[in-house]
Amino acid sequence: MARLIYSAIASLDGYVADQDGKFDWAVPDEEVHTFVNDLERSISAYLYGRRMYEVMVAWETMQLDDQPPFMRDFAEIWRAVDKLVYSRTLESVSSARTRIERNFDPDEVRRLKASAERDISVGGPELAALAIRAGLVDDYRLLVAPVVVGGGKAWLPTGVHLRLELVEARRFKSGFAHLHYRTV
Repeated sequence: MARLIYSAIASLDGYVADQDGKFDWAVPDEEVHTFVNDLERSISAYLYGRRMYEVMVAWETMQLDDQPPFMRDFAEIWRAVDKLVYSRTLESVSSARTRIERNFDPDEVRRLKASAERDISVGGPELAALAIRAGLVDDYRLLVAPVVVGGGKAWLPTGVHLRLELVEARRFKSGFAHLHYRTV
């Protein structure tokens, strides 16, 4: 059975976007991006909410000729993976291997996990909150950016109690840290 992995880049104080909705402080350098690329190679499908999809779809149309190899690598990884976008308002998608679902159905995600040969990633804090509350998330991969933003959109939902075990921790030269937790 595939694992459902929630991955995020957050500030030290736990936000994926600041109070103005910006996340430019979270851009990873080459070392961190290469590490993320290696993690993403094991993913068979991305589950996104509309906003996260609208951010990530840039990898579909990005001109890669003038990009460094680590960014070209991520674009190839992203383009090769199936994407499921949960949205009641999105009319159409602008990337290959992508479909829209109007409602999040925990039972459908359970079936997807049971049938997938490789792990599945859930992206975006609002969609992840639904999956977390439904008991679907198996792993949490957090990249902590070396910045405190003082408020914004939290990476984890409130009102949820989780027991986790630390699987891996890694420091990067840029001050980023990767924490991988698994649900107990």
